[in-house]
Amino acid sequence: MKSDVHPPAVSVIMPVLNEERHLREAVHAILQQEYAGEMEVVVALGPSTDRTDEIAAELVKEDPRVHTVPNPTGRTPAALNAAIKASRHPIVVRVDGHAALSPGYITTAVRLLEETGAMNVGGIMHAEGQNDWEHAVAAAMTSKIGVGNAAFHTGGDAQQAETVYLGVFRREALERQGGYNVEFIRAQDWELNFRIREAGGLIWFSPELKVSYRPRPSVKALSKQYKDYGRWRHVVARYHQGSINLRYLAPPVAVCAIAAGLVVGALVTPWALVVPGGYLAAIVAGSVPAGKGLPLKARLQIPVALATMHMSWGWGFLTSPRSLAKKVIASRRPAVLGETQEA
Repeated sequence: MKSDVHPPAVSVIMPVLNEERHLREAVHAILQQEYAGEMEVVVALGPSTDRTDEIAAELVKEDPRVHTVPNPTGRTPAALNAAIKASRHPIVVRVDGHAALSPGYITTAVRLLEETGAMNVGGIMHAEGQNDWEHAVAAAMTSKIGVGNAAFHTGGDAQQAETVYLGVFRREALERQGGYNVEFIRAQDWELNFRIREAGGLIWFSPELKVSYRPRPSVKALSKQYKDYGRWRHVVARYHQGSINLRYLAPPVAVCAIAAGLVVGALVTPWALVVPGGYLAAIVAGSVPAGKGLPLKARLQIPVALATMHMSWGWGFLTSPRSLAKKVIASRRPAVLGETQEA
């Protein structure tokens, strides 16, 4: 892959559902990349109930590099597989409909693939809001009290990783592993990267890569997002024993402790209220540095965003049905080794 002579052609794939608010911005950020190689954008359209399809049709008319494919299931992994199948270039860049690539993202990613020999590279999920609530959520999502030490949220040194945000893949890795597992409605990135790693492929995180991410626009939407995250993280833990760590266990432990503190505090002794009171004090204190430089209305909403993320994630983890994990485990795909690895 000689990027200084003939940069490899790139396919950008986008799973899209109800993204009328951000789709045009996301696609424009791709088309404005100053990449020297050939590029195409394949948008997989789910059954949206807003103007997403109309906006996508306009984008196709405006630029011949943009194409669409149907995704009648509306599910993200099915959309990604449909877009991969419809695309044709050796480098595949995943972008979501509410994300915007930073300038130079594709050029940098292709260079990193060549320098590291990785099968997939990714970087920082840079949350950016457009109103006070979204600024609060963005601050919570990029703080250690909100998401722990996850490098793709908070940054860190370039290094080998278990998984990365979105990802820029060598097509050979995607095709060898048969694409995404459609049973993973969430956490499909982790599962695919797990198979790539099992097959001996390198997954690489670099802070040089940054993608702007638009937070959910309401408490309800944020709660659903993080409940789903927790639900599917428990599926992953059951799918791959040994993948869980203290960072993932913190939210469900907090939910149990706070619930116990409220019940015991109401029925037995008010001293038990120290637990929920201590949690409240902690997120209020943690929101102070997280909200530095933000308007007052945004800063005041950071504790709400933090509590919503923690409690929803923890509740989703605790209530994740074992039957869902069994269904997903039954669909397990063994990693497929390359020719040189099999020899």
